[in-house]
Amino acid sequence: MLETSARLLRLLSLLQSRRDWSGADLAERLRVSERTVRRDVERLRELGYPVGSTRGTDGGYRLGAGTAMPPLLLDDDEAVAVAVGLRTSAGGGVAGIEETSLRALTKLEQVLPSRLRYRVNALQTYTEPVPADRPGPVVDPGVLTVLAAACRDRERLRFGYRAHDGSAGVRIVEPHRIVSWGRRWYLVAWDVERRDWRTFRVDRVEPRTPTGPRFPPRDPPEGGAAAYVARGVSAAAWRHRSRIVVHAPAEVVTERINPAVGVVEALDERTCVLDTGADSLNTIAVYLGMLDLDFEVTEPPELVEHLRGLTARYARSTASAGPPDAPGAPGAPGAGDGPPVASSRAGD
Repeated sequence: MLETSARLLRLLSLLQSRRDWSGADLAERLRVSERTVRRDVERLRELGYPVGSTRGTDGGYRLGAGTAMPPLLLDDDEAVAVAVGLRTSAGGGVAGIEETSLRALTKLEQVLPSRLRYRVNALQTYTEPVPADRPGPVVDPGVLTVLAAACRDRERLRFGYRAHDGSAGVRIVEPHRIVSWGRRWYLVAWDVERRDWRTFRVDRVEPRTPTGPRFPPRDPPEGGAAAYVARGVSAAAWRHRSRIVVHAPAEVVTERINPAVGVVEALDERTCVLDTGADSLNTIAVYLGMLDLDFEVTEPPELVEHLRGLTARYARSTASAGPPDAPGAPGAPGAGDGPPVASSRAGD
């Protein structure tokens, strides 16, 4: 009886790990005959597990969805990954999911073997999240579910929407993907009335039911949904914007920045433009320092002055090591001459 019970658990684990299994494959994994596999499948069905089967050369077994969720059998790495994911989602930006995640995590930790509980607790104890500089909007999980289902089923969606300027209206779209960026969620969709791709903040969406007719798939926006959000949403959210000439090939700059930082446009084989921005001038300065490349800044004027101030500050911080000679420093050649410009030479 013990061997049979252990084999049933092993069979259930295999059925959960892959969508379709042939009888021969299951028999080989369990080291039993296909007849024994058939008997074990019947036992699982008697216990309430919806195991479907098909006949023929391409036949096999599949674990389907039932009226209740069956126990999940996880290996060590899967159990740790689920525990870490639940711990992370408890502090996410989806309304109501925090308490649900903690309940699920409590159930999981109660049954974890001591060796795995030790790994999860160590990660929890010695990890400290960096607080967000500003809290993100809270998203209704029900809205996320409706949008995801419409994307999956390719059904037109009608919803009320509050724009950035506070205006409200009704939009009709063909939903494509949901993109999670930081603590914000966005819907990338084809706007039927405007006949173009658009991005919508999910926390400002109020779905109207029922959903509309199905639509044929269309080519996604250039670069995919995530890249489209990075190009459009970031620019709209920035308080300060700048187009910076970088003396390096576009592919080099692209490798050194996060897509959310900005968009890189090639000018020629050795030069490109970084269209970037941020909520603070200091943040843009950090981006430029991390490039570790030569660049030129001509706009906006406040960024030029900010970089000049940083140059002077850095020059003063090294005054005891030698005379300041950084471009733009007080008294340095070219300081204050000509139009506003700030430049950096790698290695200076």
